[in-house]
Amino acid sequence: MSLNLPYDPENIFAKIIRGDMPCTKLFETDEILAFMDVFPQTQGHCLVIHKQATATNLFNISADELFALSTAVQKIAAAVKASLNPDGIRIAQFNGEAAGQTVFHLHFHIIPIYQGNTTKSHGSGGPADTDELEITAQKIRTAL
Repeated sequence: MSLNLPYDPENIFAKIIRGDMPCTKLFETDEILAFMDVFPQTQGHCLVIHKQATATNLFNISADELFALSTAVQKIAAAVKASLNPDGIRIAQFNGEAAGQTVFHLHFHIIPIYQGNTTKSHGSGGPADTDELEITAQKIRTAL
């Protein structure tokens, strides 16, 4: 059952935290990292993770770590709202493979929604162009 998996320090987000894999960073502190999703559902789709917590899902993170993470989600979502002017913003967090979780490091998705535009399915399609991600990321960083 994927809700009870032990934390794998070789997951993609752990590699990003260590600097073993690249990402397009938006925001970073000692505890938090926000970066662009390389398989975006919409323009501006980004992820927020806790760098120190070894939680695979919502059920195995401390209250203090979750508070820091949710506070960062609110901050990044506000910057997405201010910089990209979406019609709505979806905040998503999946727990377990059956719920759609594909990376077993607790993370939140911030997905801007634009009326009239198609939203891709979670984890579908190919990777985004890194130059395009950087252009969008710079807009969000400016709003931070």
